[in-house]
Amino acid sequence: MKTYDVIVIGTGAGNIIIEEAMKKGLKCAQIEKGKFGGTCLTRGCIPTKVMVSAADMIREIDEAKKIGIKTSKSEVDWNVLSERVWNKIDESNDLKNFYLKEENLEVYEGTAYFLEDKVIQVALNTGGKSEPITADKIFINAGGRTKVQKIEGLEETGYLTSETFFGEKYPRKPYESIIIMGGGPIGTEFAHVFSAFGTKVTLVQHNVRLLPKEEESISHVIKQYMEKFGVEVHLNQEPLSVRMENGKKILKMEERTTGEVKEVFADEILLASGIVPNSDLLHLENTSIQMDKRGWILTNEFLETSVEGVWALGDINGKQQFRHKANYEADILAHNLFMDKQPEEFRWANYELVPAVTFCYPQVAHIGLTEKEAEQRGYELSIGINHYYETAKGYGLGFEQKDELDAYAKLITDAKTGKMLGMHIVGPQASVLIQSYLNLMNAGLQTIHPINEEIGSAVTKDLRMKKLQRNLEPSKLSTVRETMVPHPTLSEVSVWTYYHMDKKEP
Repeated sequence: MKTYDVIVIGTGAGNIIIEEAMKKGLKCAQIEKGKFGGTCLTRGCIPTKVMVSAADMIREIDEAKKIGIKTSKSEVDWNVLSERVWNKIDESNDLKNFYLKEENLEVYEGTAYFLEDKVIQVALNTGGKSEPITADKIFINAGGRTKVQKIEGLEETGYLTSETFFGEKYPRKPYESIIIMGGGPIGTEFAHVFSAFGTKVTLVQHNVRLLPKEEESISHVIKQYMEKFGVEVHLNQEPLSVRMENGKKILKMEERTTGEVKEVFADEILLASGIVPNSDLLHLENTSIQMDKRGWILTNEFLETSVEGVWALGDINGKQQFRHKANYEADILAHNLFMDKQPEEFRWANYELVPAVTFCYPQVAHIGLTEKEAEQRGYELSIGINHYYETAKGYGLGFEQKDELDAYAKLITDAKTGKMLGMHIVGPQASVLIQSYLNLMNAGLQTIHPINEEIGSAVTKDLRMKKLQRNLEPSKLSTVRETMVPHPTLSEVSVWTYYHMDKKEP
């Protein structure tokens, strides 16, 4: 059996760990079954936001008449846009070549699976299997993939996922029409993109509202915007079957409350109804690594799994599927395990303040609790709402009180203490406006909060007993470094200055 100091499965945020381990001169192994860079670079937030930015520009140009700007009808240059999309995706090749040249790193291209606790084998992409490998420290960063619903006729008819759209099924030109199944962040973003590019979009959602994790009023606002831009929205639908007829894909669905059955048709169908973990590929049944009933790997506040010496981060631990959350976890692991820190200096994960941004049009962003969640926790609330039209800049952008469609920020606080519990924004640059609240709500004295208490090494149990604390002072650079930045947003321009400091922070 080949032995390493560190093994990392997956080349997304896990690369942060690999790089810190290599700086220490440790013998490392990296395993990747697909393109290097993880979901974000190759089929997720980065290529989609290249497309979103173009779609945003189209909407802004078309809306410019509100502020006295005359424009002709804008349209997408698909070839230019596609070149920009694939320029980013193809950075995966540069990343792969970079790691292949590293001296202390052995790269395995294939699918990792466990033979037993801390013993891994790789089904190589070129055929055959690696010898069994093990390491003192193993990090699972294997991600997830699009959830494919079991619908009669779907497999025979064919469909798109984010994996195939940014892969072998990438179109030569925008679709004439498309059905998007799923009205969460992925579905609404794609609906915005395709509709801006001239595609007839039908958005089919199982839930009774779009973006169900947002404030109910914000869900309503986004539905209004979608319909304004020509998206046909069907809520509360149960898909029944899919078939091909006269060159069109036809979805038969049933309204879940009334039982009304209807059909919609389009040239293509895109599945955007969530993701499932890649844990099934890991053969965790051969180990003592615990999962929940959906297959997400259980981790604690230090990202430990139920097998000592094995950690899990990113999408696969089920703690919200965002690249900024995965980077945050990787930073914690790198800090605790490879930067010569004493246990009393350890950082831990807090998932109460994970920012969420949806890049539909307009943008939606939130941090913390919704009004309903805060009420359920027993808080007496004080709530403030400020509309874009009530600010000079908002008016400058064209927002007025008489407008049919709204844009606003909503702050939720504890009426007794003034503590901020949640901020919710729908409108232009919501992804940037949320950052100041994110920084403020993370600052101050933080006390360790155990997650999955049955999981914990001896060091973890000791730190829990000591009620480990960290004081994140608002004026300190370290506080900025430990606060998540929604990815990819322009907030990264200002916040990531800490990567370029000419002197090391104290």
